[in-house]
Amino acid sequence: MAVGETDARIEALNKAVATADEKTAAFIQALSDDAVKLVGAQVLVAKDGKGFNPITGAETPLPDTAEDIVNNNRMRGEIDSALAALKLFSKDDKVRSAATLAMQSETDEAKMPLVQKAFDTEQNPAIKDQLGLVRAAVLLSSADKNKRIEAAQLLAMSKNPNTKTVLLERLKTESEPEVKAAIEATLRTVQASLAWGEKWAALFSGISLGSILLLVALGLAITYGLMGVINMAHGELMMIGAYATYVMQGLFQKYLPGAFDWYLLAAVPVAFAASALMGAALERSVIRFLYGRPLETLLATWGISLMLQQLVRSIFGAQNVGVENPSWMSGGVLLMGNVQLPWNRIIIIAFAATVLLGMSWLIGRTRLGLFVRGVTQNRPIASCMGVNTARIDTYAFALGSGIAGLAGCALSQIGNVGPDLGQGYIVDSFMVVVLGGVGQLAGTVYAAMGLGVLNKFLEGWTGAVLAKIAVLVFIIIFIQKRPQGIFAMKGRSAEA
Repeated sequence: MAVGETDARIEALNKAVATADEKTAAFIQALSDDAVKLVGAQVLVAKDGKGFNPITGAETPLPDTAEDIVNNNRMRGEIDSALAALKLFSKDDKVRSAATLAMQSETDEAKMPLVQKAFDTEQNPAIKDQLGLVRAAVLLSSADKNKRIEAAQLLAMSKNPNTKTVLLERLKTESEPEVKAAIEATLRTVQASLAWGEKWAALFSGISLGSILLLVALGLAITYGLMGVINMAHGELMMIGAYATYVMQGLFQKYLPGAFDWYLLAAVPVAFAASALMGAALERSVIRFLYGRPLETLLATWGISLMLQQLVRSIFGAQNVGVENPSWMSGGVLLMGNVQLPWNRIIIIAFAATVLLGMSWLIGRTRLGLFVRGVTQNRPIASCMGVNTARIDTYAFALGSGIAGLAGCALSQIGNVGPDLGQGYIVDSFMVVVLGGVGQLAGTVYAAMGLGVLNKFLEGWTGAVLAKIAVLVFIIIFIQKRPQGIFAMKGRSAEA
């Protein structure tokens, strides 16, 4: 396995893998790590500056004249394949399952004894089914025509994208008409399965994008939908929430490294509080003097957004900063062969739903929500009933700003955080609020999810840029036909 021509080394490697034990596996791993040395005719494994006999484990002096074992790209590929194959016998179900999936593009018949041995000893039914597909992929290169036909028929159950590649490669070299027909039939089945997988993936991506738009637009639904304030600094309030998450990450890394996985739970209330306090300060100092003057409010908040961006650049720098996912947000759920649902996206969808329910309860079931609705619908009468309208304005604006901070906290888990973070979402969030119906939370939900799914499905046909343009055209046409949005405010002066 260590010296000689590449073909002879690969043949020896395949023989060793077929009857591998722990020492053989360790030696193959050493080959992969470039830790194997040649001293005369003796092969040694180098570790911590010492040499060890790969068979007996005995320590042997490692002279300075020891030669490195050189592995070309072909040999490295075979070593990696052998290591993946050896994981088929791991005691951990997850390791065996991952190794099985990694080998589904394997077509080397020399691996058949090992795959057959793993298939015969496997106790987990799901992994055994996957090993059956690996076995079929290997048999597809068999010299026996009947075995190739049987293998092609078995591969029709595979949902792995690598299977399509294996079938296409085999189809190029296959000369038997019967086998060729079986491969073509299987290829059609696999392609249809993968097409459905792509549709499910697009749907999930659309829901994921919709949940992000919903988080961003929920805060705006209060400040613009309920209060009528065109807040162009809404994106920067999101940015503050994202940077608050970044700061919490740094604090946990420095002072609580053992509890780092829980920094995000601590960052959620901090992000909400940071953005809410900034929103309250803005409302008290600037916006409260501009109610009923939309143009002046737009210009003032736009200027505030530029000031906040520059403030962040001065404190954190102009470059993007990275926010790490906790370990419980890494990885994903493999739904189909070509569909993996990342945990960070799944958790953000659940987080958006939780924020929506909390906000609905707050607006619809609490005393503060009652006051906000009362001031929104009829400010003079609410004031006559003893409601402190100025204080309620501050509370409502702080609430909308705090929810923007939660959106920034969520966005930090799927991308880098920078001073321009909010600029990419401010226009989309206004479109969601207007399309859903000003002041209507249900409309915001429908609009966010609808635009997210529509955008992702159009991306598959037209590309990202044209999809954005098509969505914008759709919104313009919709607003022309129904200016009040999906849901209209009910009342004597509102259109039904």
